[in-house]
Amino acid sequence: MGILDRFKLDGKTALVTGGGQGIGQAYAHALAEAGASVAIVDINPDTASQVAEEIKDIGQNSISIEADVTIEEDVKRMADTVAREWGKLDIAVNNAGITIWADTVEMTEKEWDDVLDLNLKGVFLCAQAEARVMIPQKYGKIINTASMSGSIVNRPQNQVSYNASKAGVIHLTKSLAAEWAPHGIRVNSISPGYMLTALVNKIPEVAQHLPYWTGLTPVGRLGNVEDLQGAIVYLASDASDFMTGHDMVIDGGYSVW
Repeated sequence: MGILDRFKLDGKTALVTGGGQGIGQAYAHALAEAGASVAIVDINPDTASQVAEEIKDIGQNSISIEADVTIEEDVKRMADTVAREWGKLDIAVNNAGITIWADTVEMTEKEWDDVLDLNLKGVFLCAQAEARVMIPQKYGKIINTASMSGSIVNRPQNQVSYNASKAGVIHLTKSLAAEWAPHGIRVNSISPGYMLTALVNKIPEVAQHLPYWTGLTPVGRLGNVEDLQGAIVYLASDASDFMTGHDMVIDGGYSVW
């Protein structure tokens, strides 16, 4: 098989959590353009349906699933829906997440729990449910969205809960990769740097820092969601069959300083 053919996802099925906007939406489009059928999972049913229609418009199969990935029953239903609809689950992208900026001494217990529940427990619950479908298949690609914040401490904002949660995602990824490799499941993560999503420019306290972060990024710009699409296709495809437990940092060089 030629190298370009190994990147094709024809006949594969996928799901993307947090797929209704931003990075998740870009992931979903990339997987669909590479040939996969893609389920869009989001807590917001309207955005999930909208992205599913976008996928159908380019000629690929898509469904939307409303789910809260912090709730085990929702997550099980998510994985079972894809398996029932398409007969299998080949690719799972666990992307849903949130962040808050708060000084640690002022942070409430609920704020801490909200971030860790979605960013870390949610990834665990999703991976667990996905593996229960993939293990009998003896095949699967699980890709978790971590962050460069799991390996460095960003500045000037204080975001201890986010940093800790993403560090957890990176090590969870490695742990699951080792455990599930004998079952034919590859587990990797992508760690984006600062990305210019549609939401970023709408939040004044975030937008004011964009020039500062740009100045700290060696390539001289912040990322666009399209900068992540090649990585998601690679990790979802047969081209990455010998890669597992890896955290792929895509940050324009920000974390090399």
